[in-house]
Amino acid sequence: MKDLTFEQKRSLSRHEAADQLTALADALREGGDAELDLGPGTLGLRIPDDLHSELEVEIGGGEIELEIELKWKTAPVRATPPRTETRAEKPKRKNTPAPAGRGRSAKRSTSKSA
Repeated sequence: MKDLTFEQKRSLSRHEAADQLTALADALREGGDAELDLGPGTLGLRIPDDLHSELEVEIGGGEIELEIELKWKTAPVRATPPRTETRAEKPKRKNTPAPAGRGRSAKRSTSKSA
């Protein structure tokens, strides 16, 4: 699966910013599957219980930049190898030790003569 990056830059009012953060806070509070309205579309996320966060504030040049970063692991995709045989086709062998004094060759010769 390829990495995906989505970035949205736009001007908004203080109320619009608050609405966007409230929607994100509600999604975080609920956990599980969440949908965020990002203007031109909706982003669906699966949010786990544990997250990593970073908060960065830069002040300079007549501006303040506030970055809030939330990071979490995505659920691993487990590849299941295709099954070529079913249990009915190939029964499992029990791994039982042979009785003392009888090796595998003695067991085979006995079953051939019967």
